[in-house]
Amino acid sequence: MQYRQLGKSNLQVSALCLGTMMFGDQTGREEAQSIVADARANGVNYIDTADVYSKGGSERMVGELIKDQRHDWVLATKLGNKMSDRPNEGHFSRSWMLREVDASLQRLQTDHVDILYMHRDNNGMDLEEPLRAFDAMLRAGKIRYWGVSNFRGWRIAEIVRVAGQLGMPGPVVCQPYYNLLNRMPEVEILPACEHFGIGVTPYSPIARGVLTGKYPPGQPPAEGTRAARGDKRIAETEFREESLQIAQKLKAHAEAKGITLAQFATAWVLANRAVSSVIAGPRTLKQWQDYLPALEYAVTREDEALVDSFVAPGHPSTPGYTDPGYPLHPRVRG
Repeated sequence: MQYRQLGKSNLQVSALCLGTMMFGDQTGREEAQSIVADARANGVNYIDTADVYSKGGSERMVGELIKDQRHDWVLATKLGNKMSDRPNEGHFSRSWMLREVDASLQRLQTDHVDILYMHRDNNGMDLEEPLRAFDAMLRAGKIRYWGVSNFRGWRIAEIVRVAGQLGMPGPVVCQPYYNLLNRMPEVEILPACEHFGIGVTPYSPIARGVLTGKYPPGQPPAEGTRAARGDKRIAETEFREESLQIAQKLKAHAEAKGITLAQFATAWVLANRAVSSVIAGPRTLKQWQDYLPALEYAVTREDEALVDSFVAPGHPSTPGYTDPGYPLHPRVRG
């Protein structure tokens, strides 16, 4: 296993981070236990979850599975997405954040998390209140570090500024959606993180499954796949004819090199100098094990040139590639 420094912090994390979004939902306890055990046996020390995954189910399962080896893991979780339809059970009021971190700790069966993320940015949100809540958690020992997920570049710069103004530690990590079909983070997010010394742990290096090559162009998605379930986020971003064609071309290229497309796509993300670790979020043990050979593949100039010919640096594979889960500001008032 390769270990990398997480930004300018002194924390060392494995190049692969085990993502557990499927735990407690599509991945049952027995399969999850096998995945965690295999990850640990292969030197993975970084595990990622969130309160909203299976409405606490992922945290509960992760907590149960790692409680006997708690200090072998850099444990990261997130808050900010709505946990119910009731007022103040989501977003970033101080009241909710302090209550929810305690709930996460209880589900995770631990007295602290190593990293707590703001899971999303809310348009127009003042940042001082959530940062004061983070500062209180740091001082209480409930969290060791904090980070941001799904934040745009200018908001990363702003949150660093506010943290400095408050005299508290800044974020050590950013979790963007970054892969070779969505290179938009190369424009602002990754340079901002490099500038401020923030580690980068991207999620979905395989573009929610498109970069496995399992979706043949011109054909309906196979039953049971994310695209077949009508998932809005994949439908409005990755699942496009142009992207499916790119995936097939890269699949042939990767297989000629003796690796799978998923391994190639993961290695490509890890090759970015700003990236500390990449989140691999499997549903099955087989899917998890398919990520591991990516660590052994060295991306070549030929590989870079081929990817650039399909998706230009700083661009998505097709126009209009905006995640509906994180919409832009309205253009017109009213």
